[in-house]
Amino acid sequence: MLQNYRTIKQDHQHEIEIKKSRFICFLKRIDSEEEAKNFIQQLKKEHWKANHNCSAFVLGERSEIQRSSDDGEPSGTAGVPMLEVLKKNDLINVCAVVTRYFGGTKLGAGGLIRAYSGAVAQAIADIGIVEGRLQQEVLIQLDYSNWGKLENFLTAQKITVKDTQFTDQVVATCMVDETQVPAFEEQITDLLNGQANFTLGEVSYFEQVIQEA
Repeated sequence: MLQNYRTIKQDHQHEIEIKKSRFICFLKRIDSEEEAKNFIQQLKKEHWKANHNCSAFVLGERSEIQRSSDDGEPSGTAGVPMLEVLKKNDLINVCAVVTRYFGGTKLGAGGLIRAYSGAVAQAIADIGIVEGRLQQEVLIQLDYSNWGKLENFLTAQKITVKDTQFTDQVVATCMVDETQVPAFEEQITDLLNGQANFTLGEVSYFEQVIQEA
């Protein structure tokens, strides 16, 4: 499994206008090539009056599946520039469709490349990017008297606290990179002079925003 990946924060739609042509970019998180193809076909049906529905998607842990379509635009002026934007941002498991309603003014090859790549780039910037990291839940059980010290440490080290329960003791659920768990537990043990108990929870991908919209 990947230790980390980058993708869009969530599905999104963003529109730009260039010389009266409308370029509507649809972004979707995908888990399979079939899902990407269904998404593209769905938009083609919804926007059947559009002049073009160009697409690109990147799929797989190592971006091993990459597809693009110019959908009638001059070869190389739409799908590939869109795909390059996804790759430049190191995104995986994302499908982009740009629907164009022609405004009457031809843009030329260079203009089309800038328009389609720009539509995708602006849509990504508008929604933001997240990084998913494979992390281990580490539950720390401790007395209330030590909570302030632990909380300050977790804040300083930018450790994500997924949940905190306050009963007869405090139980903080922290998200830690798998490879860092032994070192993390050792740090907490030293910090609290051994006055903490550890329990390991689930291992899962935890997503954090790394590029704000």
